[in-house]
Amino acid sequence: MTEQDEVPEIPPYAEAVLDLAERIPPGRVMTYGDVAEYLGRGGPRQVGRVMAMYGGSVPWWRVIRADGRPLPGHEHRALPEYRAEGTPLRTAAGEPRVDLRAARWDGTTPEA
Repeated sequence: MTEQDEVPEIPPYAEAVLDLAERIPPGRVMTYGDVAEYLGRGGPRQVGRVMAMYGGSVPWWRVIRADGRPLPGHEHRALPEYRAEGTPLRTAAGEPRVDLRAARWDGTTPEA
């Protein structure tokens, strides 16, 4: 194996974010800020960076913006996932958003 073939190690903070994203039950979501608060470190931007860099292998659509919108440019991929999982949605300003009051997961209630 050459240096070019080595897979870079994922930093511990990124591992924690990804582990939590994997634990979010189907049909539920956490905001970037929720994830940071639950972990007790970092902030929404750090969580967003982790999800952008490493989130492709976890249910990334379950970690969303604070306004309930999926990541811009990924709506066409996220909406079918929400519908398949039964995630509560609402319409605001003519666009579908996750209904955070109904779908937000606090990390402590039993997982589905």
